[in-house]
Amino acid sequence: MYNHASSTGSAFPAVEFDAEIIGKLSQSGPRYTSYPTADRFQSEFGYGQFLEAVAGLRMRRSSRPLSLYIHIPFCDTVCYYCGCNKIVTKDHSKAATYLDYLKQEIDMQGRLFAGMGKLEQLHFGGGTPTYLSDRQMGDLMAHLHASFDFAPDQQGEYSIEIDPRTVSVERVHSLRKQGFNRISLGVQDFDPDVQKAVNRIQPEAETRAVIDAAREAGFRSISIDLIYGLPKQSMTSMEQTLDKVIAANPDRIALYNYAHLPHLFKPQRRISEDDLPTPAVKLDLLALCIRRLCAAGYVYIGMDHFAKPDDELAVAQRQGRLQRNFQGYSTRAESELISCGVSAISAVGATYSQNEKTLEGYYEKLDEGRLPVVRGIKLENDDLLRRILIQKLMCNFELSIGSIEQSFPIRFGEYFATELQKLKAFEADGLLIVEPDWITVTPKGRLLIRNICMVFDRYLSQPRLGEAQPLRYSKTI
Repeated sequence: MYNHASSTGSAFPAVEFDAEIIGKLSQSGPRYTSYPTADRFQSEFGYGQFLEAVAGLRMRRSSRPLSLYIHIPFCDTVCYYCGCNKIVTKDHSKAATYLDYLKQEIDMQGRLFAGMGKLEQLHFGGGTPTYLSDRQMGDLMAHLHASFDFAPDQQGEYSIEIDPRTVSVERVHSLRKQGFNRISLGVQDFDPDVQKAVNRIQPEAETRAVIDAAREAGFRSISIDLIYGLPKQSMTSMEQTLDKVIAANPDRIALYNYAHLPHLFKPQRRISEDDLPTPAVKLDLLALCIRRLCAAGYVYIGMDHFAKPDDELAVAQRQGRLQRNFQGYSTRAESELISCGVSAISAVGATYSQNEKTLEGYYEKLDEGRLPVVRGIKLENDDLLRRILIQKLMCNFELSIGSIEQSFPIRFGEYFATELQKLKAFEADGLLIVEPDWITVTPKGRLLIRNICMVFDRYLSQPRLGEAQPLRYSKTI
């Protein structure tokens, strides 16, 4: 009998690295920041359908807390590895125009959600949010506070992604005063040759100065982003980068797999494929990172996230409050996600909705007095069932079959008979254990959680309308 308290109890479970199994099962697959995934959103879902979803919440007198995502798409320079929705320009006047429209959208969303719940979570992403000047950021935060009812600083989680190359020590302190209490730094790699190969020169001293300033300013959590599989990376260079990261002692570390998809992301065409580590070396790099970070006391949260045992992310996982959304793992499981800005995706009620992906389209919709929703999806009961199931597996590495049967009018064994049959291959490889009342992912299976969740994704076997070629996902490992 497997100990079901292990993944949420006080004893932190290990994650096991099995190169043979990973090599056998590595394939392209979704990251499950949503289910259904964004490539299933439909153009028939627009502004009207979003308003219906909000009206439904108001009718049910929803008092769920609010989570707000703000997308700032601009960057000063291009990092060759990047696959984000961004606009690279040194013309900062474009940001002023964007902010005018962004505030319009914030006003509209603020009125829609007025009186419906406190805002307990805010995340600024991009692009580079600190592309905005200190004055612009202060003005935008004041506008947000006028439009939404923010929870107190000690209760809310207010985070921003920053590029250490674009902020001074003084700016870090200013961000804290403006209301941010969590900060995430893009590092990727400290090795000078790797940095040159991806066009991101970022001296270690510069990054450490920002981290030290964040601690002095009283930020509650400091997170560092790393990428493995970049050009010029080696076991030696990664070992040295990890030494520096562990010495910097961040609260969280996100370790992303570099997905080389130059046909999708134009900047990646500047990376020489000859400089990329081989698949075997890439796996060795991942194994090294996991081993070193776990030895340094970090808890493996899942997918590509590590956190200190006392960090809110690790605490939320132990308490069963962890969830995944479009920013990755999140501590606020029961909240409505409102997203503002070009290409941003909201999750409201039983719907997902995405904004226009171009500035022109975004501005045009707002000029018409409409929210810039361009596509989305209303979830059916089957979607809601599978979304909960995938969330539980991604966040807790286990699933109570009884709790699913209590929440939905199904017999699990009958409804998911095909899926349970497919899971037998994973069980044979020692990746999970299926019992009458539980599905439990083993430490060996945790790195392959995307593969396991794909078994429950009914859309993967359905062709996409109007698409001759299947959408390319990143590798699951």
